[in-house]
Amino acid sequence: MNQLQQIVALADGVLGRDVVGIYLHGSAVLGGLRPASDLDVLLVSERSPVERERAALLEGLLRISGTGAAGGIAEGTADGDGDAAAAGARPVELALVVRSDVRPWRYPPVCDFLYGEWLRADYEAGAVPRPEPMPDLALLITMVLAGDRPLAGPPPARVLDPVPHADLVRASLAGLPGLLDDLEQDTRNVLLTLARIWSTLATGRIDSKDTAADWALARLPSEHRAVLAHARRLYLDRRYSEESWSAELRSRVRPHADRVLAEIDRLSPGSGPHRGLPAPAVAARPVAADRPAVPARPVAADRPAVNGS
Repeated sequence: MNQLQQIVALADGVLGRDVVGIYLHGSAVLGGLRPASDLDVLLVSERSPVERERAALLEGLLRISGTGAAGGIAEGTADGDGDAAAAGARPVELALVVRSDVRPWRYPPVCDFLYGEWLRADYEAGAVPRPEPMPDLALLITMVLAGDRPLAGPPPARVLDPVPHADLVRASLAGLPGLLDDLEQDTRNVLLTLARIWSTLATGRIDSKDTAADWALARLPSEHRAVLAHARRLYLDRRYSEESWSAELRSRVRPHADRVLAEIDRLSPGSGPHRGLPAPAVAARPVAADRPAVPARPVAADRPAVNGS
């Protein structure tokens, strides 16, 4: 079995008839998987897992999920029980929601169980995913509905309510402070996610990261294009282990981010700097023609969302 089949089998084995549906989102439905993309999955359940079920889901995902991207959906051994890391499997991000927590829709939504590779060390140390508010679910659910890629269960439109545009905006802005904290260590994803937040606020769409970068590049002044163009190339062609930035490009990263933040702020509800958003370090120029006991999901990664992979 490949990874997606293993995830479906795991959910069915642990939750049985309480699985309402299992759906792809992220890069898999927004233009295709890239070298460093995760497998992004939303699991909708009729009820919250009990303790032993949480432990079983976690144990299974630790086995199925890879610690680095491989460029495909890795196969296990003949019986489907191979070691994912050894097989070169893609990282898995799985969010489980209880249907009654997201339908009828309300904001902020609650994620009942979250697995992601950035949390592996916490899980291996004994942490267990617990229900937490997760604004980013607004974006995930919107991608699930647009992608319409069920792995199990009915079409997502029969299970999930559409998310109002105002809540897409709220969810996009909610992740900005944490996103900027990752600018130095996760540069490519932060820059691409900022571009996608800008394009989503302007167009109402959630595009793939490279498509959102194209949209932003057409609207940035020339001095701010090089770093985003480089991040886009890395996303399309390189794994994280192959990523490199010249000193000159590094020096342009923060000014570029400040410029995009200024555009995001201009499109945000109200006027003046967005609450919680740091003031730009460099003045913007006129416009030219993606922790509690288990930490919350970072918006930046190919982990995620506007954010998703």
